[in-house]
Amino acid sequence: MPRYMTISLEKRGVSCVAELLEKDAPRTCDAVWDALPQGSDIYHAKYARNEVYAMVPRFAAEEPGQENPTVTPIPGDVVYFSFPGGMLDRRFKEEKGIDHLPGVIDLAIFYGRNNLLLNGDVGWVPGNVYASIVEGLGPMAEACHDVWRSGAIGERLTYRRLED
Repeated sequence: MPRYMTISLEKRGVSCVAELLEKDAPRTCDAVWDALPQGSDIYHAKYARNEVYAMVPRFAAEEPGQENPTVTPIPGDVVYFSFPGGMLDRRFKEEKGIDHLPGVIDLAIFYGRNNLLLNGDVGWVPGNVYASIVEGLGPMAEACHDVWRSGAIGERLTYRRLED
């Protein structure tokens, strides 16, 4: 039976539903599902284009490793990134209040086209596509674009199980 989660922008009152891609990314799906709910302040990507994300402390007993990777996510992709502490720039970590953590998990959604996961400091940054937005992408994309235009301050991106 498929598993679903809701992804919400709390301040803007917008949510979408994503189906976990258990056949393509079973380890990542299990790690995220077991750790839900998750969320934090939202950030809009600078380089990847149409991406919003939340950075949270590591939560998996064992990191899932790479599975169903992409560097060209499409609209509706829900992507998991695991960043060791040494990979992230000091100022970036301080700005986001994660400088005390040994590493972080970046839970991201992509809401538009033409994304490329290439970072000028480290090169290609593949992520695990572990879910796909199946309901509410249009309103979520509009709200995410508003984060880009109006700002992220006070907004939280949250992920929760959607259970019957």
